[in-house]
Amino acid sequence: MPRRGNARDSRMRERLIQVAARLMAEEGIRDFHLAKRKAADRLGAQDTRNLPQNREILAALSDYQRLFGGASQARHLHRLREIALEAMEFFGRFRPRLVGSVLEGTADAHSDINLHVFADTPEEIALFLMEHHIPFEEDWRRLRFSGSDDYVFVPVCRFVADNTRVDLTVFDRLGLRQSPRSRTDGQPMRRANRSAVRRLLQERC
Repeated sequence: MPRRGNARDSRMRERLIQVAARLMAEEGIRDFHLAKRKAADRLGAQDTRNLPQNREILAALSDYQRLFGGASQARHLHRLREIALEAMEFFGRFRPRLVGSVLEGTADAHSDINLHVFADTPEEIALFLMEHHIPFEEDWRRLRFSGSDDYVFVPVCRFVADNTRVDLTVFDRLGLRQSPRSRTDGQPMRRANRSAVRRLLQERC
């Protein structure tokens, strides 16, 4: 017979998963840790050490979107993938890869399109954008790679296409060989090339 305390902890953990997923869906929160802490605050469990794993919240988020987003969320996801493919065609010389929520299927009205691009130098991407008269912002992103717990700062360029923000993380040419670790589960981040994105769009039709 399970201990009463264990059962109570299990119920609280499940409630944290559901509330965190709802917060991510409704408020556009993209940071798992922030969603967990806000969920704990909502439930009066600020001191809990039994926080759920990111992948548990991601699964609950997918379920929430299917239940409450329905056809509307599916249409929006499809449109984001169309814009992503257009951007990938535009940046074709930089061997773009789609990553993140648009690839995984959890994108919503709050989501950006996230692409990995590969060039000899970050300036090559910036020059390409300037040559095409595309306003953009530059930033940095902290990433980790397999085999190390140290963070690496990687350059980012952001611009807007069709009222949607496109986020380019710029790697050197060798970056194709090793994908950074996902913040969801610590495994190598899933990447999709143009052919794979086209297949995703065809599956929807």
